[in-house]
Order: sequence, then structure tokens, then C-alpha cells
Amino acid sequence: MPAERNELVITRELVAPRSLVWQAWTQKEHLEKWWGPKGMTLSVARLELKPGGTFLYRMASPEGDMWGKFVYQEIEPESKLVYVSSFSNEQAEITRPPFPQIADSWPREVENTLTLEATGDRTLLTLRGKPLTDDEAEWGTWQGMIPSMNQGFAGTFEQLDAFLAEAKA
Repeated sequence: MPAERNELVITRELVAPRSLVWQAWTQKEHLEKWWGPKGMTLSVARLELKPGGTFLYRMASPEGDMWGKFVYQEIEPESKLVYVSSFSNEQAEITRPPFPQIADSWPREVENTLTLEATGDRTLLTLRGKPLTDDEAEWGTWQGMIPSMNQGFAGTFEQLDAFLAEAKA
């Protein structure tokens, strides 16, 4: 029986103007202050905000480092980013994740669509993600990890909230 094929969908209202939220997602100095799981330190190796451009980053923790990348597909300033995310090495080559329990069945590429909608002095953020694969095992792993991804993004977006509050002050 084929695995379900549900997207990851996260919606969050941010107490910040859309222009500031956009900057938080698209500027190196801002991303380094909030992007990634809690407890990890992010450093940006490359940020080319253009279709086909790469955001290559390293996340460091006491347990070790891991690399990731986005390849931007579509950019509509202050309203939409479409990018493909992957685990990678420092040369931006796609790798399997450094988590043994899912290393062989995690999708190598995930398409993400970020939309930002201005709602007065706030911004409604919606992030959708789905694997770019037809492999049933990868879709099955994806489905099983949606609760964990929601939890991880909740922590990441708490860091975004804190960053936005400080940036507005």
C-alpha cells in the first residue's frame, strides 16, 4: 500500500512587518541569529538570493556539525520564496542526513514554498514542504517525521519571534 503523500504545512502569525520578516529570511546576518534547531549555531558559507542561487550553511552543536543548503527556484520579493532544501557537505554536494535511523530513507530533496502575507503590522507566514521523489520508502519516512518536523520548526520559529522582537526594538 503506498504511503500517504501529505505536505508539511506550518502557518504562523509574526508580530513584525512583512519587510522585516523578508529580511530575516534573506540576509546572512539575520539568518545566523535565528535559523535552525534550538541549541545549534548557524554560520552562512554562501547566500546567493537569485533563482538558481544557493544558501549553504553549517549548523554546529556540541554533538558535531552538519551542513544544509537551499537552491532558490522562485523569488517574489517580500512575498514568496520557493527553494529546494537538502542535507549537504561543505562543497554543497547533496548528502544523506547524519541521522542513522533515517539516513537511507530520507528524501534527498525537499521543495519548500514560503509565503508572507501582510496583515496590518503583522505577517502571516506559511511554509509548505514536500519531497521531490516518487520513492515510497522516502515518502513513508517523510510522513512519519511530520510531527518531529513540526516540533523542530516550532523551536526555530520561536527563535525567529525573538529575533524579530529584538530587531523591532
